Amino acid sequence: MAYLLLIVLLITETGFSVFELTRTTVKREWTPKRVLVNGVQLGIFLLMTLLPGIDFGFRFTALLIVLILRLVVSGIFALAYRKNDSQKKKAAIVFSALISVVLIAANMLPAFMFSDYHGRPLTGEYEVVEDQIILTDTSRTEKFENDGSCREIPVHFYYPDDSSIASHSLPLVIFSHGAFGYYQSNASAYMELASHGYVVASLDHPYHAFFTEDSSGKLITVDPEFIRTAMYVGGNDNDMSEDELFGITSKWMELREADVNFVIDELKAGTYEQEWGRMMDTGRIGLFGHSLGGATMVTVGRRDDVSAVIDIDGSMLGEQTGVADGMPVVNEEPYTTPLLSIDNDEHHLSRIEAYETGYAYTNNVILDNATEGFSTYFRGAAHMDLTDLPLFSPFLAGMLNTSESSVDHEECIDTLNALVLKFFDCYLKGEGGFAVNEYYL
Repeated sequence: MAYLLLIVLLITETGFSVFELTRTTVKREWTPKRVLVNGVQLGIFLLMTLLPGIDFGFRFTALLIVLILRLVVSGIFALAYRKNDSQKKKAAIVFSALISVVLIAANMLPAFMFSDYHGRPLTGEYEVVEDQIILTDTSRTEKFENDGSCREIPVHFYYPDDSSIASHSLPLVIFSHGAFGYYQSNASAYMELASHGYVVASLDHPYHAFFTEDSSGKLITVDPEFIRTAMYVGGNDNDMSEDELFGITSKWMELREADVNFVIDELKAGTYEQEWGRMMDTGRIGLFGHSLGGATMVTVGRRDDVSAVIDIDGSMLGEQTGVADGMPVVNEEPYTTPLLSIDNDEHHLSRIEAYETGYAYTNNVILDNATEGFSTYFRGAAHMDLTDLPLFSPFLAGMLNTSESSVDHEECIDTLNALVLKFFDCYLKGEGGFAVNEYYL
């Protein structure tokens, strides 16, 4: 429908301009027609909101504002030129048409970059509500600022909308997003878990998150140097030595692990009046994350108070302790927390290759030394397919994926969420046993 809307708007614009170029017109005649055409275009948009796929949501907000502004501005010019008999130059008509086409096309970009996504159907019995807080770690100075401010961690909660739930009866699950992701990375999973009786806390890692806000309401965007370095490290043409890689990734892990450890400690120690604070049982904590977030959660998951961990397509960088003779040194201490590792196709093949070549890949070492370690992969899935992004913006997901995707995105995310729920049900609620297929899809 977005393409149809664009075509109709461009046809009305070019049709009006071509018609005016075939005749001689004066400004007092041309400007009312310009008002009429702008009014028709706004009317077309309003009329098409009655059809599926076009609405007043963020995908079309910019276009709506531009259409209204163009109508208002053209009305002002019509009043100003109502007695002006000077000829409307053809060059001015062409220029007006070009500006209009550019404005319409540019402000429709969100409609093509993002889909009309409203979440996935929930299978649990509870309606889900959301809340958020910002926790301040007074023991750490924000290294991305030079004003001496303390590190702030936004935490977003998803939990059942049911006041009858007994106090401190629901397991707490905490999520960490990937590099320049953000807290809603896997929102469908949080919603699904909350609908089944979990309190889910998804945190932002400021300056590693694509965007977030601090306690003053200031917009905090991802650090450009972090983006540049992360893209290079994750690229296929990366020629860094193991020492260089470890020097970079260990700093990432240190920051993220400190964020998560702080949030866990604060949630355990604090007395929160919010509904989620009354509901959550901090004696049953599960962790999961995507990419760098999954890597973070694996290392934090060694805490005694964590009961289960899921790593979604993350290289367990926090488990590398150093480099020796050009090879990674990996923590070989047994991993005693139940651990589920979920990979995409490319990641799965790289793990097999590491076994064949004798490369000490962290994920292989940790899973081999895990007391209860489970591993699976999603055939045909790319890295971002294991988040909600392909459902929200297929365009951005395609740009960020480093391998081709051949999955049905709805089936992929529903299967992933069901697996996450099954794992946490087993290890946080004690419901049934857990087994995993070699692969899914």
